Amino acid sequence: MHHHHGYVWLGSGHDLLRDGPRRPIHPEFTSSRVVPLELAHWLLKPSAFVQGTWTDPKQAADWFGDRAREHADSFASGHDRAPDRLRARARGAGEAVAAGEDVAGGWYLTGQRFLSVCLIACDPHRLRPEIGCPQRRR
Repeated sequence: MHHHHGYVWLGSGHDLLRDGPRRPIHPEFTSSRVVPLELAHWLLKPSAFVQGTWTDPKQAADWFGDRAREHADSFASGHDRAPDRLRARARGAGEAVAAGEDVAGGWYLTGQRFLSVCLIACDPHRLRPEIGCPQRRR
């Protein structure tokens, strides 16, 4: 059944500059929680990295919005912090999930940190149908 998995990464913005561990061919890829360069590659990571799974677009969007709001006070940009902006991002996430698309939210935080919140389509992923569901690989 078609569903979306949720992933969160909060770490040093400097880790985003190291693209080696963000590629599946790198030896650290599966153990690294840093955001992969290609969103579908989240599905290649261990199932323990999955923060939630949804078939309902509204539930997925609510989770996405909640994760962003949890950190909004630390967003480096006041524009991104605005409640209307966060609501719009969550609403857009729900629309994307309903269309079977991936959702990527990324925000720089104070202290040179970066927050990534992603919803990744699964079973199948429309751009990478060959990648199986991480929860079935256990």
